[in-house]
Amino acid sequence: MSNQINGGRGRSSALSSVDFYRRVPRDLTEATALGAIMSICAMCVMGVLFLSETAAFARTNMRTAISIDENTEPQIRLNFNITMLDLHCDYVSVDVWDALGTNRQNVTKNVEKWQLDESGRRRVFSGRNRETREVRHDEHDMTLEEMHEEEGVHAIELDESTFKDWVKENEMAFVDMYAPWCIWCQKLAPTWEQLARQVKQEGMPVGIGKVDCVKHAVLCRDEKVMAFPTLRWYHNGEAIAPDYKMDRTVTALVGFAKRKLDMDEKFKEWDKKQGASSDEDVRERKRQLYQQHRPEHPSCQVSGFLMVNRVPGNFHIEAKSKNHNLNAAMTNLSHVVNHLSFGEPISTASRKTKRILKQAPDEHKQFSPMDSTDYLTSDYHQAFHHYIKVVSTHLNMGSSTANQMMTYQFLEQSQIVFYEADNVPEARFSYDLSPMSVVVQKEGRKWYDYLTSLCAIIGGTFTTLGLIDATLYKVFKPKKL
Repeated sequence: MSNQINGGRGRSSALSSVDFYRRVPRDLTEATALGAIMSICAMCVMGVLFLSETAAFARTNMRTAISIDENTEPQIRLNFNITMLDLHCDYVSVDVWDALGTNRQNVTKNVEKWQLDESGRRRVFSGRNRETREVRHDEHDMTLEEMHEEEGVHAIELDESTFKDWVKENEMAFVDMYAPWCIWCQKLAPTWEQLARQVKQEGMPVGIGKVDCVKHAVLCRDEKVMAFPTLRWYHNGEAIAPDYKMDRTVTALVGFAKRKLDMDEKFKEWDKKQGASSDEDVRERKRQLYQQHRPEHPSCQVSGFLMVNRVPGNFHIEAKSKNHNLNAAMTNLSHVVNHLSFGEPISTASRKTKRILKQAPDEHKQFSPMDSTDYLTSDYHQAFHHYIKVVSTHLNMGSSTANQMMTYQFLEQSQIVFYEADNVPEARFSYDLSPMSVVVQKEGRKWYDYLTSLCAIIGGTFTTLGLIDATLYKVFKPKKL
């Protein structure tokens, strides 16, 4: 029995020998006022540090890293919405070129055009997935010179000194504004002479004239001639919009003139019935209705998206037409970028997108920095060129895919480029995709890091203030005599 008791005491004594936290008998300790003050200080310091560390643990940090872009998709979506301030939708062409040899002219797929009024509101839908129809021309056995020799000149040649008086003298006038070098004008010239001859033969009260815009460039500039040929109808010296843009055959042109005359007769009959009692505003609206006068503001909104290769390239908006040669001297490419972005459109209605973007830093939200920016040119023969560097960006606001999204940011530099007098300018958007991607990741502290810091706070504070207390106790301890 005694052996068992002695054996138990031996094992307990052996276990106690490895005790790191040995007790000091209470009667060997001494409580002092200085120790109490240091204990209160220790508790205050540990409390403040504990709260600070807990707040730091609850708070997350944003870490930004750069890595190789691992996106293997061959194409990227380019979204755009651009308003051309002084270019009619009939002449707007969206072209794409890239380093792989892609060269697409007048892209119509996924592209919409809207004619705007003077207030910037959408007025007329001008096409989606629609190619411009080629107008028909008459074939003639004789050249224009041969017609003049055989039948005389019927279409009146006009210049700056005669134009205004002539269109006022003729109640109805139809004018061809042309350039001798224009291929479409050359095709139209004998047809226009035949039109003038037939109008005269039928006794139609319509003056048929023409203006050489190379010789009389100032006149054509004053008349805002943007393309050749421009076939414009005048009534009592006033240009009636829109310009004629249908088939350029004698039959079609004569039919157009007859319709104009018929509508004018109907207006005169209506005006005669109304007499002097009709309101002037009502009369003016009725007159424009019968004349089919629809003033056009040369402004066009082009919007949609393009699927472009992930290589350096550009898309550009150029003044171009299948049925006209553009007047370089009157081509103004001033524009407003309403929206420009890369990748799938960011849906602000998506809860996932809202949640991620709310957490992402503002400096990593350069998804469309060109939005609502005006690019205006003060003179002709110049246009803005835009140079864009695109960087894919991964926003990882959590470990699950519900908190992650991939988008594209870009930086832009714009400058005015000057063109030769005979070249038609273009608004160019050159892009280049970076081989690197930016990763924005939300990071928080690990729980074991937090516990380690708490232990360090408690132990460090206790030890440090204990050393201070011991030092102060020795300094201020009363000396024994």
